[in-house]
Amino acid sequence: MTDRKLRSPYHLVRSRSLSVIAGLALVAVGAACSGAGGGGGGTSQTITLAAVDNPQMADLKQLVSEFQSKHSDITVKIVTLPEDQLRQQVTQDVAANSGRFDLFTIGTYEVPLWAKKKWIENLSPYVAKDPAYDESDLIPGIKGALSFENNLYAVPFYGESSMLMYRKDFLAAKGQTMPDHPTWDQVASIAKAVNSSSVNGICLRGLPGWGEQLAPLTTVVNTFGGRWFDQNWNATLNTPQWKDAVTFYVNLLKSAGEPGAGNAGFTECLNAYNNGKVAMWYDATVGASNFTGDAAKNSGYAYAPTKVKDWSGWLWAWSLGMPSSSKKKDAAWTFADWATSKDYIKLVGSKLGWAHVPPGTRTSTYSLPEYQAAAGGFATVTLQSIAHADVNHSTVDPVPYIGVQYVDIDEFQQLGDQVSQEFAKVIAGNQTVDQALVKAQALAAAVGKTYQH
Repeated sequence: MTDRKLRSPYHLVRSRSLSVIAGLALVAVGAACSGAGGGGGGTSQTITLAAVDNPQMADLKQLVSEFQSKHSDITVKIVTLPEDQLRQQVTQDVAANSGRFDLFTIGTYEVPLWAKKKWIENLSPYVAKDPAYDESDLIPGIKGALSFENNLYAVPFYGESSMLMYRKDFLAAKGQTMPDHPTWDQVASIAKAVNSSSVNGICLRGLPGWGEQLAPLTTVVNTFGGRWFDQNWNATLNTPQWKDAVTFYVNLLKSAGEPGAGNAGFTECLNAYNNGKVAMWYDATVGASNFTGDAAKNSGYAYAPTKVKDWSGWLWAWSLGMPSSSKKKDAAWTFADWATSKDYIKLVGSKLGWAHVPPGTRTSTYSLPEYQAAAGGFATVTLQSIAHADVNHSTVDPVPYIGVQYVDIDEFQQLGDQVSQEFAKVIAGNQTVDQALVKAQALAAAVGKTYQH
């Protein structure tokens, strides 16, 4: 790949150098060879999957040889990228119709927007050809979020809401008890009570990005009564609700949060929690699937903290989507079918351990005795949080958009990133909350005007 800069024909993609992926390995799993197998029709084909770099995708890499053994005519290449880089690369590819990827991991934000543009393939006809896939088994909220005009445009690899994870032993040592449905004020009080020189009270994302820092922060804004836009698409970031929410978030980080919070995203908080460096962590429910050692043994789980609005947890699914530009759609679907099936879930459990099973996608997963034994502590919280995450009514006051931790407009990818940069400056101590909100309001107002006309 060259080091030149590419510009997407759509304004939501920022023009940035593609050299960031030059040193990333393209992981080829299996060898291309002829022979019988699904999707390839006896002709050897290579499909390329662009995947977010997280533990569940690492598990997928380990198990692709199982797919290869049954589909020897399909070679799978997996490119893993950090979340922000993945979004940039995939958006550029699909907007330019370049056909670089045959599958990619995308989320609930992209699916309806890209389906409307016809950038991604309608997967319902493919699903209908495989009765064993059992579309009715998909968790309704996740299925709905990945659908457009009642058709499925991506299949869920794992689904999530957000919840509070905490070390029961750390809290007990300080005489603290966590309610099942805590308020943010209760969480802050407990975090400060257990905070010490060796263990921080809580880990919260501070790393800039609409899918990083702004994801948990927006749920705090929602439950404090804030919203991005009113029903007339007037920006509302210069309101008391936003100021209270951002001030609370920043102050909690400063008083009981992890060191270097401005550089902490999902992965950094997961590592800190697993290493016993933090007593609590508010983040994706999928985080619990990655706990090890004492963290796995001694964790408790509570629903997303609230303030004014109940049920503040977000809704997300990393899913497999197929670009319309792919020339190998049948082979790509054969792999997507396998990787999101009931059998794959059982394969992960038997080969890698039941705690590794991708959560939040299929109702049947939660009736498996082996999974219940491994995930009993967090399974119910995960299911209930997903069920109560309402993308159509995520705020106290009505709004013209859908989404809990995002706004379903093309411009939000750039807007969210820019706003999160302003809040990162606050976390770093380089500007005040008021200064950040003035800039954030101006950014959002410029976007809102587009929809007022």
